[in-house]
Amino acid sequence: MELLQGRIRDYAWGSRSAIAELQGRPVPSDGPEAELWLGAHPGAPATVDRDGTPVSLTDLLVAEPAHWLGERLVGRFGTRLPFLLKVLAADAPLSLQAHPDPEQARAGYAADAERVNYVDPYHKPELLVALSPFEALCGFRDPAASAAALAAFGVPALEPVVAALRAGPTGLREAVRLLLSWPATERAGLVAEMLAAEVAGPDALLARGLAVHYPADPGVLVALLLNHVQLERGEAIWMPAGNLHAYLRGTGVEIMAASDNVLRGGLTPKRVDVEELLRVLRFEVLHEPVVAPVPVAPGVVTWPVPVDDFALHEVTVEAGTAAVRLALPGPRVVLCCAGKLAIDDGVGTVTLGPGQAAVGTASGGALVIGGEGEAYVATCGR
Repeated sequence: MELLQGRIRDYAWGSRSAIAELQGRPVPSDGPEAELWLGAHPGAPATVDRDGTPVSLTDLLVAEPAHWLGERLVGRFGTRLPFLLKVLAADAPLSLQAHPDPEQARAGYAADAERVNYVDPYHKPELLVALSPFEALCGFRDPAASAAALAAFGVPALEPVVAALRAGPTGLREAVRLLLSWPATERAGLVAEMLAAEVAGPDALLARGLAVHYPADPGVLVALLLNHVQLERGEAIWMPAGNLHAYLRGTGVEIMAASDNVLRGGLTPKRVDVEELLRVLRFEVLHEPVVAPVPVAPGVVTWPVPVDDFALHEVTVEAGTAAVRLALPGPRVVLCCAGKLAIDDGVGTVTLGPGQAAVGTASGGALVIGGEGEAYVATCGR
């Protein structure tokens, strides 16, 4: 194992305390810190020290693919790390978005010469595990509940949207299309009329909270078509391809396929492409968006996902207990979130404190994690 230096992304919605506190730095930070990237994605690759010089993990993989990735992964994914591990810290809502499936990503990338929607030919399923209470929108809820929520505001202009939702799942596409295609000159008035209604309850609170940030965005209404979830620490949400979602507030560990293909529909100043988003969305109800951890060994839990790009395990080592041994396929990225841990893969040993990370190659053996604390271990899946 070797120490891995991650890269912080300073998106405007980021927290000025969460990542700094995790790493033991002064709070508040100089600016927003939204994500800590721990991987080899070319957008912000982590680095490994080589004789006092930071070397991109991306470059190391390309130079020695068999050593770092192993022949099986090179044959499956090429000379790239197929997953990206992040710490995500949101103080404001992220955009309503979805990601393509593998076939859509390949076709979109081939057709998108200007790279406005598709910047790589890969899919981007995601799993987020809460480190703190975490609020998110994830997948479509029962359309009947959405119809009731919108009808309660008593806005006549929304009647076609309500009618579409009352048709059940078959009307979801039309309801989303109507809202996201709302005439630009009428959007602020629509949101204002909705918020002026004397309506109480969680849906009204959600809409009002989003409208503080985006008072002229129909995404405020689309949000009411989604599951509004409140995660406790250790709970997760799984976001497969075509799943409309948005993070609202909180800190979590996120693992995803290493792609940056994001199709946005609202709640953002960034580019929105309604037509392409509608093409990739899956208009189906997500009945249970929250994923509970599954114990796999003493002190070890995971959140099973139906992809082979990644797997995530949380390891907890109690004081005075034996080290935890994990026979997981390499390469591995380990993030310490609490305590002090020694990580040994038979090739090298590193000691990690909160907010520190390490990386090991495919040529390493089983991970042995000792000391006292908590860590997340990212690997490839099946």
